[in-house]
Amino acid sequence: MDSLKYLLHYSEATKKQVLELIKQDKLAQHLKNRYPNLHTVKTDKALFTYVNELKNSHMKNAPTLSKVLYDGKINVIHNALGTHHFISRVQGSKLKSKNEIRIASMFKSVPQEFLEMIVVHELAHFREKEHNKAFYNLCLYMQPSYHQVEFDLRLYMTQMDIKGKIDEWNQSC
Repeated sequence: MDSLKYLLHYSEATKKQVLELIKQDKLAQHLKNRYPNLHTVKTDKALFTYVNELKNSHMKNAPTLSKVLYDGKINVIHNALGTHHFISRVQGSKLKSKNEIRIASMFKSVPQEFLEMIVVHELAHFREKEHNKAFYNLCLYMQPSYHQVEFDLRLYMTQMDIKGKIDEWNQSC
């Protein structure tokens, strides 16, 4: 069960199904069938544009983002998928704030839905600091399939731990 560290809070029946997929070496194929195409947001500039478009379409009154980038220093396994930062500085007699989102660089080559789920999660923290009901309702508002995609992303991370990167994922261009 150590291989299922990303699925600890799921039911025993769900974990049993995942273990069966792993045993049959079908987890990667399951993910490729469900999410056939990788996203095309490869640069920090493209990520900034993507995140801002998502923010503006769902959270018009949210604070302006000053920085969005892929960060190679985020350790997904022990830390997080992405991070959000609220930086406040005193500049003269004014308080200046900056809002940043950093996404782990390993997510440069994943399906669109996975990237969207991570971005939605980090954007939701601009309104709701805690992982509470309001937080998850906001995530569902921005991505109606949020919970399913989060589960599938956990499956992807499980696959990465066991076998490494999924080869031959179709590129959508």
